[in-house]
Amino acid sequence: MKKTAFLTAALISAMLMPTPVSANATAVPNPVISRNVPAYAGSNPATASAGNDEHYFSFWSANCPDYLAYDLSGVPEENRQVIDAVWYNTSAYDVVGMYVNRNMEPSDYTIEVNAAPGGTYPETGWKIVETVENNTLASRQHIIEFAGYNWIRICITQADDKENGSVTINFDIHDVSQGISDSWLFLGDSITAGGMNNCYGTGFATYIHRLDENYFPIQENGGIGGITSKDGLEHIDGWLATFPGQYVSIAYGTNDAWGNQTGAEQYYQNTKAMIDKVLALGKTPVLPRIPHAEESGVADYLGDYNAMIDRLWAEYPEVIQGPDFDAILTEHPEYLSGDGVHPNSEGYEEMRRIWAETMYARVYSASSPAAVRGDTNADGACDIRDVILLQKWLLHIPGISLTKPDAADLDGDGQIDIFDLALIKRYLIET
Repeated sequence: MKKTAFLTAALISAMLMPTPVSANATAVPNPVISRNVPAYAGSNPATASAGNDEHYFSFWSANCPDYLAYDLSGVPEENRQVIDAVWYNTSAYDVVGMYVNRNMEPSDYTIEVNAAPGGTYPETGWKIVETVENNTLASRQHIIEFAGYNWIRICITQADDKENGSVTINFDIHDVSQGISDSWLFLGDSITAGGMNNCYGTGFATYIHRLDENYFPIQENGGIGGITSKDGLEHIDGWLATFPGQYVSIAYGTNDAWGNQTGAEQYYQNTKAMIDKVLALGKTPVLPRIPHAEESGVADYLGDYNAMIDRLWAEYPEVIQGPDFDAILTEHPEYLSGDGVHPNSEGYEEMRRIWAETMYARVYSASSPAAVRGDTNADGACDIRDVILLQKWLLHIPGISLTKPDAADLDGDGQIDIFDLALIKRYLIET
């Protein structure tokens, strides 16, 4: 029996892979406060409530010019001193590359506020606080000093650069009175565009909220089909100029590697330059590994490109390491579609879930009000279920993952091993 236990411990130690912990990564909650508040619109009021319900596959739709307004008077004043008004559309993130797609996207609009009492939509008294013209992005955020106001509306005068164009959006209001932190921009190619879409399946923000109800991230999908790191570098200054948030994922590489378009060294230089630009603005870069592909035009070169990711991870400890989609899709090729490059619908759903679980572990769990040491399954307590989960994870049992890896690092040495398991067991015995 002792020999078996010793061999098990030895096997665990031999198979263990260190788990990086981002000590400087934190996220202050910026909760959404507009969910299902009274919503009003001009010519199509029946769809106004679709703009702020919990479903991102439903939208407020209208013909320009028109407005979508929310009565926020029922939200506690301390939670609406400073707000982030963010709208989402399903178009490609920007009019860049060969796959330009504008789908009822706001072009010209204003954001307006009103101090009128809640309950009855005010026809007068509106004050313009933001004016946007010639917009080409599929989502935008606006930070607004809201103290003293009860109402907010977005008035759209052009969509897809047409004065009488049709428009569809979701429109959320977040509390950023304690500063904006929990806001994400996911830049990348078509895999990001499909993987980080919050309109089909379960979105990144919803997955995070399921893990910890204190959070509901602001999340912009910056994916654009067909582009490379060269395109990203050429346009990132403009994208960052409109993004007030904290976390910027840089997920190019598949098109770079496809036929070895840029060469691995140039890909490295482009990505490094984008990381430097994010850091220069005081924001936090996030860098995942390039997804595994079965198509030989990508697969033949992918190793060289992912080696550049590893190089950047080593050079920039301040960069948060994103998911290892190379390893994940190598283990689960069933998540790939028929072209051997893009995930299928199930694969994209898994990407969103894995993004959320990985970022919860590396960004949220250490700063969460609900964080509990030893709580590896994120149920709010440390108990025998966490011990069982950690044992299975250390043995690399297929399909087992730690929802909160940071909580398992009890000895604080930056990796999770048999010693942490022993500490959890001792903690449960002593308590």
